[in-house]
Formats: sequence, structure tokens, C-alpha cells
Amino acid sequence: MSSCAPGGCSSSEPRVQASSFQDRRLPPTRAAAPSLPVAGAAAAAAAPAAAARGAGDDRRRTDLTGVLAVQCPDQKGVVASLAQLLFGFNCNILQVRRAAAAGSSGGRPYRPQPKRMGILVSKLDHCLWDLLIRHHSGELRCDIPVVISNHSDLKHVASMFGVDFVHVPIDEGKHESRAEAKAAQEAAIQHTLGEAGCDLIVLARYMQIFGEDFCGRNWRRTINIHHSFLPAFEGGRPYHRAHDRGVKIIGATAHYATSELDAGPIIEQDITRITHRDAPADMVRKGKDLERLVLARAVRWHLQDRVLVHANKTVVFED
Repeated sequence: MSSCAPGGCSSSEPRVQASSFQDRRLPPTRAAAPSLPVAGAAAAAAAPAAAARGAGDDRRRTDLTGVLAVQCPDQKGVVASLAQLLFGFNCNILQVRRAAAAGSSGGRPYRPQPKRMGILVSKLDHCLWDLLIRHHSGELRCDIPVVISNHSDLKHVASMFGVDFVHVPIDEGKHESRAEAKAAQEAAIQHTLGEAGCDLIVLARYMQIFGEDFCGRNWRRTINIHHSFLPAFEGGRPYHRAHDRGVKIIGATAHYATSELDAGPIIEQDITRITHRDAPADMVRKGKDLERLVLARAVRWHLQDRVLVHANKTVVFED
């Protein structure tokens, strides 16, 4: 991962800081960078994020910082090529991080504007409160245009933070089957997210399973949080059943939500120890604390473009 400001920049996942952006190639007077399988796509994405150098104007704009994430086959010269590319656009490298793995093509453009995050909830409120408080305090750099729920219980929470709340129930009375009602509800959720311009969907203890169509469209931008008892303690009251079993560790997992239930690429996990002194209520409290923390980390890293997905795994450039 790397960061850039006027005067230089870098590779793998560059954080770009620049003065003004123009879609132009390297100056013809400079030597061409070594050819990379993905460098062309990355360059096209990075070009709008590069600083235009005016005649004799090399002033820094410290308010423009971006991330260039590149995925390509591992080979010699990757870092050097991207460094030269970004230098050609008068960018400065603030930070560089890279990870070697079996490569796949792809890239992400510079993003000068915050992402827009839609939050989905049901009745459990601890993750919703935590995300809204972190956003209100400036910890999560994003816009939250909407909270969507299949219940109306948490409308007051969204209202306290000035966020629109949209109630989208599964209305079986208007359809011939629950499957049809569920499909209609998911279509309504998709429409609401689209109208709000959401780049990221966070399932903050949303207690419904999405169908393959919704997951297929959105899994790369949908983060789910759940306790880490699965598959040992699926279903309701998992902490009580874990207490009966005498577990010594509980945990939480944040992952991208694919069509395979709770099997998407894992972004973050954490655990805490349990002793014989912990009652089920203690385990629930500790579990909620973990879910808040793990989800917040995963959301923050996604918002900062620190997560790369490859072969159902993630590379996370932690902050």
C-alpha cells in the first residue's frame, strides 16, 4: 500500500495526494515504465488522480490524498513501475504496502469523495449505535444516507443522528408465497440503496438471508458481522448453548456476504476468553463488544480501500 502527494507516489496500494487532476499520460520526455500486465489499467485509473504540473508550479495540496490499489501477477519492477508512473504526474509517495500472492487482474481508481454507506438492521441495535457514533465522531470517513430495516423498531436511533430510516418489511399478504414476498423485499432494498447512491452495504446484525441474485450483485461491497460459533452453534440463543457446552473462547467475524451463507472472504476476526465464572448474559455482553469492534475495523478498512479480495481470501493493509 502506498500514499502520494505532489512530488512523488507509489505502488501496490498507493495513497495519492495531489494538487489537481487531469487525464493524461506520462510526459513523452520521460523514459517509459516497464510493462506490467495490469499497469495499463491501473494507470488509466490513477491518471485522474495525478497532479497536473503547471509551468513552474510545484505547490503541494495536502488536502487531496487517495489510494491506488493494484492487483497483478507478482514480478520484479512492480513497485518501481508504479513509482515512476506516479512521479510522472507529480505525486508524492506517502506510504507503500504490498503483499505477494497468486495474482489476478484488477484495480481501483482514486476516490476523492467519501463512500456512501447504507446500513441494514433488524432489531438488535448495538452495531447500529456503534457505527453511527463512530461516524458522528469522525472516525468513519463516509456518508450514511440511509438505514434500512425489515422492522420499524430502530427508527428512533437513525432519527437521533439525522439519517433517513426506510422500513422494508417482508409483506406476505401481498404475495402468493413467502419466496415471492422475500424477492420483492430484496428488490425494494436494492432500489433504496441505488436511490441513495450507496457504495457500501453493512449488515449490522440484519437477521435475514439474502438470495443469490442480491448477493451476486453486491457481495464485493456488502459486509456482514456474526459471532464466531458457526457452524458449531447455529440458530437461536448461540451464547446459551455455548455456555452449556463450556466453551473457553468466543469470537466475532466480519466478512463479505456471498451467496454461500457466512462463507465469504473474511476481513477481520477477534476473540475473547471465557471462564466458568461467565454466565450466558456475560457471554452475550462480551460477544456484542467483539461484534462492535470487529465490524468497525472491517468497515473502516473497506472505506479506506485497504482490502483486496482474491480467491475467497483477503489481503488487508491494516492501519
